[in-house]
Amino acid sequence: MAQSPLFSADFKAEPYWWEDAPPPADGETALPARADVAVIGSGYTGLHAALQTARAGRDTVVLEAEAAGHGCSSRNGGQVSIGYRPTHAELRRELGRELADRIHGESFDAFDYLGDFIGREEIDCAWRRVGRFHGAHRASAYEALAREIENEPRERPVEAHMVTRAEQREEIGSDAYHGGVVYPQHASLHPGLYHLGLLARAEAAGARVVTRCRVEAVERDGEAFVLRTARGPLRARDVVVATNGYTGPLSPWHRRRVIPIGSYVIATEPIGANLMQVLCPKDRVVSDSRKVVFYYRASPDRQRILFGGRVALKETDPTVSAPRLHAVMRRVFPELAGTRISHSWVGFVAYTFDSMPHIGVHDGVHYAMGYCGSGLSLASYCGMRVGQKVLGSKEGDTALDNLPFKTRPLYRGDPWFLGPAILYYKVRDRFGI
Repeated sequence: MAQSPLFSADFKAEPYWWEDAPPPADGETALPARADVAVIGSGYTGLHAALQTARAGRDTVVLEAEAAGHGCSSRNGGQVSIGYRPTHAELRRELGRELADRIHGESFDAFDYLGDFIGREEIDCAWRRVGRFHGAHRASAYEALAREIENEPRERPVEAHMVTRAEQREEIGSDAYHGGVVYPQHASLHPGLYHLGLLARAEAAGARVVTRCRVEAVERDGEAFVLRTARGPLRARDVVVATNGYTGPLSPWHRRRVIPIGSYVIATEPIGANLMQVLCPKDRVVSDSRKVVFYYRASPDRQRILFGGRVALKETDPTVSAPRLHAVMRRVFPELAGTRISHSWVGFVAYTFDSMPHIGVHDGVHYAMGYCGSGLSLASYCGMRVGQKVLGSKEGDTALDNLPFKTRPLYRGDPWFLGPAILYYKVRDRFGI
């Protein structure tokens, strides 16, 4: 296929983050015969769980089918938020005030944990509290956002303020929105550097990370488990499944409860400091009120725009999705019409049927997954809590523990309904339904 004229001469169909944080070379770590704890998945969830157990003296092995951090932990947009997909008001209606308040509080705890962890561990990953501008794609969406802010719990509200359309160029150099809301506490970071820093801490604590070692089966064997892998068996007392958007046939029960959704991202070639100051004057991360969300930001060095979202009704090649994202980007920022794409990539996030993350134990196996696009803080925090649960610590208890992890009839992990659903929500976004 001929290369699109939108692509730069040095275009790469891989994450921009890999420029500063390339995937670690596959090590020669041998697969042991036994371990106290086996963690399946080397993303944020798995490594935070492994860090807890390894620092507590448990012999911990992390098993990864690809290179360490191959999934969304090195592919996400680097935006860090507080909260969940359901609003506090929706949680209150569904679960009651007391539990809704506790769950709401966990999102603050997750955000604070991430910032504290990065600072305490001295991980150099461009962590900054830049704030978020969440744009209203229609006038009615602006009013809905205003009502949402008014319904925030008084005891622990998410700090926020409305910005009118007349004022929004103070936040973003675009007229594409009808105003919006600013969340000044939200943050950004370099996800690849964060993952590499976390990986280094886990290995320094004694966790062994065995890459190119796909787990093919997990079998109960008395009080322990045997993990059948491509490199032989491993016997472990405790097992953690931390596969999130890459959950596959290894664990059918989990696979029926998470919906893998591809999220596509492009990076532009460098655009210059003056134009960047016009487009991103306060270095905010940006999202919008569409059901089919777009999200974007300046790169940590403020040289490029990183623009992500859902642009396909079914999964497609990132070289195909890149021009589609570029078309949306130039509707937001017409000044970028002639700016080429240097990188394009895709990562899979895991949504759940109730739009909530889940932590628990099924058939003796620990798990945490389903972060619904907010995985930077939630995956880190939930992984840490799962590690504490494996240790038998009461500190591992969370308000998310006993939420029913629901599925749907006929769903087996292949989201056949996703294309029609995306089309439905695109129509709603367009016509304001």
